[in-house]
Amino acid sequence: QVQLVESGGGSVQAGASLRLSCAASGRTISNYAMGWFRQVPGKEREFVAVISKGGGATAYADSVKGRFTISRENAKNTVYLQMNSLSPEDTAVYYCAATYAGYRDYIPRARYDYAYWGQGTQLTVSS
Repeated sequence: QVQLVESGGGSVQAGASLRLSCAASGRTISNYAMGWFRQVPGKEREFVAVISKGGGATAYADSVKGRFTISRENAKNTVYLQMNSLSPEDTAVYYCAATYAGYRDYIPRARYDYAYWGQGTQLTVSS
């Protein structure tokens, strides 16, 4: 079992930057691809970013490409999401997710590919 706890959310103004963290416990995440998703009320949870188990491969949703950066520190069992140039459209609950990676550059983007989820952290961006 992998337990995930997100932190770093909050309320910011448009244009601000913020970094989310996802601390894992239970198992080392060095064998897991790690993803970030987000959800607003009434909508499905959507993919934001993913990073391979070694950190060598990443992918982003078009809506955040160029503004968000996912990274990881396997030694700290932690994954990050650096968010720049935030806009009100980024307002959502952000979730960290983990899935066992069978090969090095595995970077799944679908929710059902992930076995473990955190409880989420709220980000509110005001204009």
